[in-house]
Amino acid sequence: MPYSTIAVADQGPIRTITLHRPERRNAMTPEMQTELTAALRDTAASSARVLVLTGAGEAFCSGLDLSVLRQMNDKSPAEHRADAERIAQLFVALYELPIPTVAAVHGPAVAGGAGLALICDFTLASHEAKFGFTEVRIGFVPALVSAYLALQIGGKHARDLLLTGRIVNAEEALRIGLVNEVVPSAELGARVQELAQVLLANSPQSLAATKRLLMVQNKAWLDAALAAALEENSRSRETDDFREGVAAFLEKRKPSWTK
Repeated sequence: MPYSTIAVADQGPIRTITLHRPERRNAMTPEMQTELTAALRDTAASSARVLVLTGAGEAFCSGLDLSVLRQMNDKSPAEHRADAERIAQLFVALYELPIPTVAAVHGPAVAGGAGLALICDFTLASHEAKFGFTEVRIGFVPALVSAYLALQIGGKHARDLLLTGRIVNAEEALRIGLVNEVVPSAELGARVQELAQVLLANSPQSLAATKRLLMVQNKAWLDAALAAALEENSRSRETDDFREGVAAFLEKRKPSWTK
């Protein structure tokens, strides 16, 4: 099917999904989230055996688009809930994809963009890559991504990133287990292809079964965590701090938080 915010290309059994809004640093919109979910579900039903996820231009994904943030404070609780469910569906579709997934991160991956990168089975980064979960800076709660982050890197590192909202470079991301490898920018594409060939040499049925087993081991905990995250995501969008944080961000001023 045709897409307007992403590009999908097959090279033999390797499928590449590229976030394709380079003029907006691949910032997410509801349309992009919907298209990504559809492309992932199509990939699950296809003959592809490895998925590569990357971004066009200078960034991997800079988080939510400003046009989306501008509309946040005018939405109803039902609309906020629908937004949260759409993001949850995207994360679940990526996490549950039965084939190996590789994120190739060559630039900033922020908020939901960092979520996409970390949910992949393998996260390869160039030295220019940066990662951050900056939601607390605008009075939001990094609810949905928190479950996957804690699962991937452990509670202490997750608390550090989620509560400070700080940006970390590729080397620190490697140290705390957020990425698997850091390579020079010029070598990132070749390293991704090299890893893909290693995966292609393995049994497709064994890979799918192994991924399924790993998911089953964490399913009860993750299902409960995501259910709680959906509630918190929706609830946090109704708070005074969220309204103030979004307004301050758009007005390029320091927020004035309530206590």
